[in-house]
Amino acid sequence: MFPPVTYLTDCADANDQVRLATRLGALFGSTPVLVPLPVKFPVEAGNPQLRAGFALLDVLRATEMLGEKGFPTLTLVNFAPRDGQWANGAPFCYFRYGHHLVCSTYSPDTLSLVRQHLGVEEVWVTDVRTVVQHAADHWADFTPEQVDAIATTQFRSLWYLPLLAKWLVEGRDVPAERVEIPTDGLEEARVAVVDSFGNCKLTCQASSIDHTPGRRVHISVHHHGAHLGSYEVTCYRKLSDVPQGESALITGSSGVDFVELVVAYGSAAQRFGLTEGMQVQVDQQSGALSAEQADHTVVSLDAHRSMPVVTGHAQAVV
Repeated sequence: MFPPVTYLTDCADANDQVRLATRLGALFGSTPVLVPLPVKFPVEAGNPQLRAGFALLDVLRATEMLGEKGFPTLTLVNFAPRDGQWANGAPFCYFRYGHHLVCSTYSPDTLSLVRQHLGVEEVWVTDVRTVVQHAADHWADFTPEQVDAIATTQFRSLWYLPLLAKWLVEGRDVPAERVEIPTDGLEEARVAVVDSFGNCKLTCQASSIDHTPGRRVHISVHHHGAHLGSYEVTCYRKLSDVPQGESALITGSSGVDFVELVVAYGSAAQRFGLTEGMQVQVDQQSGALSAEQADHTVVSLDAHRSMPVVTGHAQAVV
């Protein structure tokens, strides 16, 4: 029996999803759970790889505290970095967390959170042509033309990643190189996800900032090296404790004791001009405005220049 398949992907349109679901169904004999996390444009305004890594951390955390060992799971992640570093896209890698298997595009931003919070220090990186040719030589019925087609396709997350996952689940000898996940930038707190309510999920643990209910803290927002503003908010244990209209830092439901920047019955993303990928520093520095004053200023990213633009009352950004 094959494990249940969850696929986190930046392929959000129906044509891509139906092909992914059909191919995985043909390989594993069951319908996968496809979770589209569409990339927001311009890409510079966010960090889709970090968003995927945040979702991956939450997926693996969901396998804990079952009261029993539970069943193995398989998670696929495809968020290809659009940085031009790789000739035909980033390579694919895999790792295991307990008896759970993860097959993913290799991206330090995607993998950094599982390293920092789950202790996954290394992954096994594969080369598409090497793996498919090895499979053709030993167990798979591929013609040379099919090997070349899979190795050169643009849609590798359809034609290759499901095969890699299937062969690993079957215990096949898949050629791969062990690579340590980089630790650069692990200490930076960023906006990983802006949810549908405008709550900003941060990669910052409550324990690291002395998150005590009733305590006032200062937050500083940065993006691409630019300081976009500093504000003062209050810590609360949960969202239902926050008075209507007030900004707050709460202990959220994601990650490992991660905090969220919220506005009760409002949008923290809109109030603070936040987008995914922005750095949010939580400290006790002076000179910050109260969060409610931020309502009079809109801080955004110019879609064409990818530079911070401040509109409204300039004095609201310090």
